[in-house]
Amino acid sequence: MRTRLLALLTLVVGLLAVPSPATAALVPTPVVPTPVVSGPVAATTPVGDPGHGYPFLATDVDLAAAGYVEEEFFVSGTATRYATSGTATATVVSTGHPYTTRIVVRRPMVGKAFNGVVVAEWLNVSNQWDQEVDWFQSHEHFLRAGYAWVGVSAQRAGVHSATGLKAWSPGRYGALDVTAGGTINDDSLSYDIFSQAVRAVPLGPLPRPSLVIATGHSQSAGRLASYYNGIHPLAGVVDAVVLHGGGGVLRTDLATKVFRINSEGDVASGILPAAARAQADSPVLRAWEVAGASHGDWKLITDYGPLRKRDIGTYPGGYPGEPQTCALPSLSRVPQHMVQNAVYDHSVAWITRGVPPPTAPKIAMTGTAVARDELGLSLGGIRLPQHEVPLRVNSGSNTGPGFCFLDGSSVPLSEPQLAALYPTVWSYAAPSVAATSAAVRSGYVPRTVSRDPAWYSDLRDLIADHAAAGRITPEAAKSLGTLLREAERDGVAGRDLAAIVHLAQLSLHATLRVPDAAARTSVLRSTSALSGVLALT
Repeated sequence: MRTRLLALLTLVVGLLAVPSPATAALVPTPVVPTPVVSGPVAATTPVGDPGHGYPFLATDVDLAAAGYVEEEFFVSGTATRYATSGTATATVVSTGHPYTTRIVVRRPMVGKAFNGVVVAEWLNVSNQWDQEVDWFQSHEHFLRAGYAWVGVSAQRAGVHSATGLKAWSPGRYGALDVTAGGTINDDSLSYDIFSQAVRAVPLGPLPRPSLVIATGHSQSAGRLASYYNGIHPLAGVVDAVVLHGGGGVLRTDLATKVFRINSEGDVASGILPAAARAQADSPVLRAWEVAGASHGDWKLITDYGPLRKRDIGTYPGGYPGEPQTCALPSLSRVPQHMVQNAVYDHSVAWITRGVPPPTAPKIAMTGTAVARDELGLSLGGIRLPQHEVPLRVNSGSNTGPGFCFLDGSSVPLSEPQLAALYPTVWSYAAPSVAATSAAVRSGYVPRTVSRDPAWYSDLRDLIADHAAAGRITPEAAKSLGTLLREAERDGVAGRDLAAIVHLAQLSLHATLRVPDAAARTSVLRSTSALSGVLALT
């Protein structure tokens, strides 16, 4: 009996000693201090007012309708300066450097709507101001699934540049400083600032998060790769990392999961380094590549554009209606964000239930170039229906000034090409639905993919383009638009049958009221495909 009791005691002690996902294989004593959090910081002007008394890039999403709230906080403390080197653990250069930064929190209002997961985004500063790329890409999914999102201003450019927060609103952000009074300008404080902000995330009435997923795009993915290699072994405040559009070589001796998601453009341009791309999937690393997708895409620019115009004064390149400066029509319309949504869900299941994400084929290469078919479509990779059953040649590549090389391209197929590829409406719709079904079965998109608004915005843009070209009358376009709005209202809410009924009415109206045969057929193709996607659920 005594032997059994000793064995049971040993088992209990062993279970209590098992580290949590965020601390497995890490230093047992946390080194991240808890900063002082103040706020929520009240707005002193309406959003859009020239006085800029509101959070920079305050969202235009109707958060209240989704049961969410946006709050901004200031975070203050003393940060450690780290030196990072490749995949080695970082070394401390100095300590005790005072800082004050800001974080933006978008969270459910009540605990029962919270899925327990915080997505902490390292805000991108490539434009010399904060940009929340992963929020723009995945916010609909975050709201639908109950994630809390936190954006962290960790770097000097986002706070101190000529277009940074302090210059944008001296009254609101004048006290911010991530440079220790201008003495440290190399972002070596940013790692500890990020750790402290994540540790202190205020969630109001919500329970403490069960998981924190760090995420970042492009240069932020690079910063997070360095953070994972050098800082995470010392800090241990995140449970997983999502590297979107870049990120360097990762160390292989940590237990914390990392998910890479890269577009065709990231592969073609070298934004994803060859050595990083060569790292094989493992029990802690998964890497996905999305064919036809671009580093900056249609979803990002059309969501971000109005806020940039409001707060900076200009639209980003490629925004609809703005002058096109690239060699080809810019911005791939392959909805990579649908894949990114699945990445976050897989990360949660991977950590909490030990369910490894599916693997995915790499984009095919011919030497150092992306391999392509006779239309110019890339081969291999994750192939969404917009690429597998194309209406446009979407590519991650383009040429021209500025960010053209990042924005990819999207060239509509000609009417003769479409007629040859899809002689009937169903010859397009059937394989498109099948490709969507395959993506769902493979786990590359969430099972709720039919609720994504992009299905409807693509069809809305198609109708608008035909109306602008005079191929659909204004009256018919208005009627089709009304029915599409009704379908979208029901479809994104999960009322699939009601949405299908509205789309059937839209198809009937298009058949009766659009005499231009090619324009009518193009509307019927997309409407039928969307109805089929809804029927899948």
